[in-house]
Amino acid sequence: MKLYYTPGACSLAVHIVAEEAGIALELEKVDLRHKRTESGADFLAINDKGYVPALVLDDGSLMTEVAALLMYVADRKPEAKLAPAAGSLSHYRALESLCYIAGEVHKNIGGLFTASADAREPLMANAARRLDRVARTLEKQDYLLADGYSVADAYLFVVLGWAPMVKFDLSPWPALKAYSARIAGRPAVQRALRREGLIS
Repeated sequence: MKLYYTPGACSLAVHIVAEEAGIALELEKVDLRHKRTESGADFLAINDKGYVPALVLDDGSLMTEVAALLMYVADRKPEAKLAPAAGSLSHYRALESLCYIAGEVHKNIGGLFTASADAREPLMANAARRLDRVARTLEKQDYLLADGYSVADAYLFVVLGWAPMVKFDLSPWPALKAYSARIAGRPAVQRALRREGLIS
């Protein structure tokens, strides 16, 4: 499979899950501003949505949207236990977490990258309310799901990593800071960060 990615973008979550599962990915970096891949291809001709992640499957078809890709990659290696078994209640809890991160946390923190001065305050207030809820969970358990580390943690880790870049202070949530440090220490996370040039 081939992952079109931008270093540190939400595509990093897919990369992390592949590393956790022991799935080898071909990587191609995308310049989102100019919509060009590192090999010079027109990214819009590959993915007309114009953003990452985009995953070319083994049959040559394209799949997009981070939550779908996370579940797809995890389901390729169920023995890695990165997503609960399909059909189980825990599986739907994982989907619930992914949807919440995508629709509430990613949207608000990610929105700060391009927000005007007037738009920043409501985005920050919304993000704070969402993170209050997440922090309450992480004060009681190490990971988002009671079953343990999952695709949802890879995604939340990436989004929380954007906070310093958008000047969003996480210090009111010690549980989130401890959680991010815990996830960052995982060998698969280190490998993905290193491969994307985010750490040396």
